[in-house]
Amino acid sequence: MLLSYAARVAEASEGGDPTAGTARVARRIPTQERSRRRVELLLDAASRLVLSDGVEGLTTRAIAESAQVPVASFYQYFADIDDVLLALVERDLTEMDGQLLSDLGALETLTLSALIETSMRAFTKVYTRRPAFVEIWLRGRSTPASRKRRRAHSLGVATNVFQFAGASGILTRDVPPKVARLAIEVGERVLQSAYANEIEGDEELIEEGIALVTGYLEPYSRRA
Repeated sequence: MLLSYAARVAEASEGGDPTAGTARVARRIPTQERSRRRVELLLDAASRLVLSDGVEGLTTRAIAESAQVPVASFYQYFADIDDVLLALVERDLTEMDGQLLSDLGALETLTLSALIETSMRAFTKVYTRRPAFVEIWLRGRSTPASRKRRRAHSLGVATNVFQFAGASGILTRDVPPKVARLAIEVGERVLQSAYANEIEGDEELIEEGIALVTGYLEPYSRRA
């Protein structure tokens, strides 16, 4: 069950199906430790500036200065601002996939309500650690490339989580794909609303959203 999910994430990260797990970014991938650290410095700088100046205020020079690296170093790894924003999204999606996998693996009781709450809480954990991700991902400060990536990731999450639910006996195996996608989309919309005005999220809305998605999927539960 979980091995199947992990395999799909690993396959996608190696250039497989871009709708599952995390797809690669079409940019130079540093292999040396020093270069990797420099990329992380640039991404961390961009993340800070997203929070202080907004996505619209990002410039390559500001990112380089905040990271304390030459502007030329930025262009060694990123083509433009859209490229660095997409890289930020990819980094945080990788963390999100890992959090989801870890939290599902730690479940002691496999129930529909536990599955939904664990999945949605995995996302909120990453939002807490990566507040710039909330600005880019949930508050519409995204680019066409990151929006496309978001749709692909949502489809991947729907496929993986519902495969896990079917194999675990939580849900019947004949859940229509459109139902799975709608459940994920409803969950995302709830999180968008919960984080629209509060960077830490509206806990009441999150709880209501968990109950909403759980209730929607209840007819497909094996206990229904």
